[in-house]
Amino acid sequence: MAKKTTVQKEPVKLREKKLSNGNSSLYLDIYRNGKRHKEYLKLYLIDATTPMEREQNRQTLATAQAIKSKRLIEMQNGEYSFTRQFKEDTPFLEYYRKMVEDRHKNPESKGNWGNWRSCLRYLEIYCDEKTTFKDITPEFIAGFKDFLDNVEKDTHKRTGPRRERDVFQGLSQNSKVSYFNKLRACINQAYDERIISVNPLRGIEGFKAAEVKRDYLTLEEVKQLAATPCRYPILKRAFLFSCLTGLRKSDIQELTWSEVQKFGDYTRIIFKQKKTGGQEYLDISPQAEKYLGERGNPEDPVFTGFTYGSWTSVELQRWSMKAGVNKNLTFHCGRHINSSYPLKTRNLQRLSA
Repeated sequence: MAKKTTVQKEPVKLREKKLSNGNSSLYLDIYRNGKRHKEYLKLYLIDATTPMEREQNRQTLATAQAIKSKRLIEMQNGEYSFTRQFKEDTPFLEYYRKMVEDRHKNPESKGNWGNWRSCLRYLEIYCDEKTTFKDITPEFIAGFKDFLDNVEKDTHKRTGPRRERDVFQGLSQNSKVSYFNKLRACINQAYDERIISVNPLRGIEGFKAAEVKRDYLTLEEVKQLAATPCRYPILKRAFLFSCLTGLRKSDIQELTWSEVQKFGDYTRIIFKQKKTGGQEYLDISPQAEKYLGERGNPEDPVFTGFTYGSWTSVELQRWSMKAGVNKNLTFHCGRHINSSYPLKTRNLQRLSA
């Protein structure tokens, strides 16, 4: 009886997808580890009618075939090499956490470390500790994009079930851009370090950054807010302090009494910016000093209980509407009041508490 001959399935095939304009998009149909995905090459065959156009198509096909051959070699090196030079069983979250730690230790990366850590919180929800780089496929990446599109902001901070009165707030477009770029950087580094043999990011586009319209407050609007009660007095104190000093919300949140020093008749804040890591010296006005409150121990936070999250954004909006300020109120508005600095300082010192 004749033996059956087994035909091995080709793991990478070059295929065409017909487009509505009559052209064809070239892509690779890749089958690997029991999984299948497409890698679009951003190469196109046109509906050729002239010798020049047919030559163009020939060159495009040659380029696509070269990419296909390269992918086959990459896969063969990863799957059949005696040295097993790729390490796709590496735990994904463990690898990503190491990148976060490295940025935390590096003074030049500290300003960006918070974004890396925030992305980690969402990755910990999206996947689990069993996820390895073998699972990081184009489908995994596309799924994370969908997840960022639909997840609630700060969902990892929620300690109980959502209440009916809770307002759903998704991630901002620029947060999605930032978090997806962190995943992209992680995968690219893993590819460079030969953790993975094929980069699954190929052909996948990230989020496009939103053109953000920034609202700025006038001096009159700040005075309206100062004269209007806020549901959370600590939020009002922190916001008006930001208006008077230009400090970011992250720096206000981290400010301790050891960084507030008295020199005769004036008060100086000596602190490191959380965003840039740079040392800053800021002399504040007597009016700003009023919003510091009663001095505590050196290690105590100046604005005890002040946090910034989705609830803060909602309360700022409620406060602004109550004050008759019809703007999208954020701490960025307070830091950039529509006035020159000397005029701003002189007029803001006349704010009522």
